[in-house]
Amino acid sequence: MPPLPALSAECLRNPAADRQAPYGARRSAILSASALAQARRELTDWRGYAVTPLRSLPALAQALGVAAVHYKDEGGRFGLGSFKALGGAYAVARLLCRELGARLGRTLTTQDLLTPEVRALCAHLTVTCATDGNHGRSVAWGAQLFGCHCVIYIHATVSEGRRAAIARYGAEVVRTAGNYDDAVRQADADARLHGRFIISDTSYPGYMDVPRDVMQGYQLMVDEAAQQLAQRPTHVFVQAGVGGLAAAVCAYFWEHDGSARPVFVVVEPDRADCLAQSAKAGRLTAVTGDIDTLMAGLACGEVSHLAWEILEHGTDAFCVINDQGAVEAMRLLARPLGNDPAIVAGESAVAGVAAAVAACQNEAARQALGLTAGSRLLFFGTEGATD
Repeated sequence: MPPLPALSAECLRNPAADRQAPYGARRSAILSASALAQARRELTDWRGYAVTPLRSLPALAQALGVAAVHYKDEGGRFGLGSFKALGGAYAVARLLCRELGARLGRTLTTQDLLTPEVRALCAHLTVTCATDGNHGRSVAWGAQLFGCHCVIYIHATVSEGRRAAIARYGAEVVRTAGNYDDAVRQADADARLHGRFIISDTSYPGYMDVPRDVMQGYQLMVDEAAQQLAQRPTHVFVQAGVGGLAAAVCAYFWEHDGSARPVFVVVEPDRADCLAQSAKAGRLTAVTGDIDTLMAGLACGEVSHLAWEILEHGTDAFCVINDQGAVEAMRLLARPLGNDPAIVAGESAVAGVAAAVAACQNEAARQALGLTAGSRLLFFGTEGATD
């Protein structure tokens, strides 16, 4: 069996971690089992819904010196190529149900949005967001599915391939100068000017409902994985941009398992490590300057406020990796060890794998994270092949 690639990661134990704290009402108001049940009812009724595969990688587990490795492969989700289909499109549906339900004086479901009467009303609304690619594609798909207009903002370094993939779903795509956070601000300003509805996974004071819906949709993926596993994982490594996905995963296990939940590790690119920097500072901290990274879906400099409500005390450790680590992790999955299945994954999808490989090769990190021969690792492969 070929050797593992030699990878490095900076790992930081979260000084604010509190494994004994109850999940509690404050966090339940953000993400909860009851809201997940509603998302499950809605999303599993959508055309094209199917549970995505959970890949077992025993040869990789042996090489890492752990008991098991599982990888939730989201490359086929709704034909959009990433888990984002569960978040952005669901948030579009929820917003349309709220807005049109208020106008019609009745409660609407996503199935109601498909009726001729309600779909005609959808045509008068416009949704919008900023994106590195996958989120915008999901929002555009949701807008097309339910018949509303859509304007998507991409920043300077987003590839032409990603722009075209979004436009394929009928959205108007606007390219802006600067980075992702600059695109977020432009989308917000134009939405205010033109009366559009923002569908963002980034929350901030005064804008919480839609990001909450996005994260709640993500939890369906986590619930699927939990049901597919014979045993709970001991460790979960999850990549983070603004933190929405990481918060959704952390919240699921915290609410269900309490202090017995898995060790939770958040992984970020070294140029866009706003969560790790916030943990070090003990407060929300933005990363400024050049945050461009090969892991385009994680190139975010500002933390989502709702996500931080969960991650501040629910995260056990933060790991920071470089772009080369992501490249090597993609190669490792595409050309697997032993008889493990080959997996085609995008750069952002493999950040957790890269961090775990690096940690298992470093005795201090291994001990700090409690990685042993009995550990069972879970990763969320959030996207398939990218451009």
